[in-house]
Amino acid sequence: MRATRVVQKILSNYEGEQPGVKANLCRMLMNGKLGGTGKMIILPVDQGFEHGPARSFAPNPAAYDPHYHFQLAIDAGLNAYAAPLGMIEAGADTYAGQIPTILKVNSANSLMSGTAGKNQAITGSVDDALRLGCSAIGFTIYPGSDCALDMFEEISAMREEAAAKGVATVIWSYPRGEAVTKDGETGIDVAAYAAQIAALLGAHIIKIKLSTDHLMLPEAKKVYEDQGIDIATQTARVKHCMEASFNGRRIVVFSGGAKKGTDSVFDDARAIRDGGGNGSIIGRNSFQRSREDALEMLGKLIEIYKGKA
Repeated sequence: MRATRVVQKILSNYEGEQPGVKANLCRMLMNGKLGGTGKMIILPVDQGFEHGPARSFAPNPAAYDPHYHFQLAIDAGLNAYAAPLGMIEAGADTYAGQIPTILKVNSANSLMSGTAGKNQAITGSVDDALRLGCSAIGFTIYPGSDCALDMFEEISAMREEAAAKGVATVIWSYPRGEAVTKDGETGIDVAAYAAQIAALLGAHIIKIKLSTDHLMLPEAKKVYEDQGIDIATQTARVKHCMEASFNGRRIVVFSGGAKKGTDSVFDDARAIRDGGGNGSIIGRNSFQRSREDALEMLGKLIEIYKGKA
């Protein structure tokens, strides 16, 4: 598998990594219809754990089947497919080598009480990722949670083990918890902070949410205003989050969130592209549509990231 100059340049930013990690990053960056462009679209299907099966899959019952998601990612020409252990195991043999996979190694659920604290249980291992042929592990952290320090320590240890075994690390960095307001979860100052934390923890790929122009932290708000940091548009906010990710030296993909209209999905992708982001990680907006509609939408997203739409 060759690597384009664009991909080689991205890989050169990971100066402390051994060849195995870079090889797995290269596999994801070179796979699918965006292969070689430096842009990525990843299909994540961990919502059954987070939200429950009916909330996740009832809008498109075919999606109850793990094979559906493997095949959707392959047929759409995506870069990778991410899911928890059981989902990957349910299709790992049938689809071995056909799509790079990311094993989501921690998970939350909606059945716990609101007093339990925002946290996730470790539900997979680096050895599981190796056994299943995965290119990366995926791990969620909740900056702003009272449990955040434990989560940072958990991923620090798992990331070290993964890197030693040649497996890349994707960090879902989602601010939420006792120290974060609802508006603050997507505020630009908090989103950029979340990206920086993930980068500092050693993430090879950072996953964050698209942000609003809300500024939650008073100390940060003063700096944004004094320095005239442009946060007026989604494109500007994406650019700022890329600055927070080592000035674009780390791959950053932005989540799609709950299902919404296709025009909104396309507008988000254009803002990510124009702001210098690397792409989208888009789950419910894909698999809650019919297969036909999902393939059409994902095809249009690929054209947008290629600069053709």
